[in-house]
Amino acid sequence: MKQLVAYLKDESGQTSTEYILLVAVVAMIVFKFKNTAGARLGKLTDDVFSNADNMVKDMNTP
Repeated sequence: MKQLVAYLKDESGQTSTEYILLVAVVAMIVFKFKNTAGARLGKLTDDVFSNADNMVKDMNTP
C-alpha cells in the first residue's frame, strides 16, 4: 500500500492525467479507423491462408 501511495504522490515524469489523455486519444484513433483496419486485416489473413493452402497443395502434387 505504501508503494501505491508513493507512486500516486510522485510528480516526476508524466502525470496520470496526461496518461489518461493519451489513452483517450489512442482510443479515438482506434475507433475512427476500426472498420478500415478490420477490412484490411481480414483481407490480409484471407490472402495468407489462401497462399498457405496453395503451398500445401503444391507440396502434395508430384
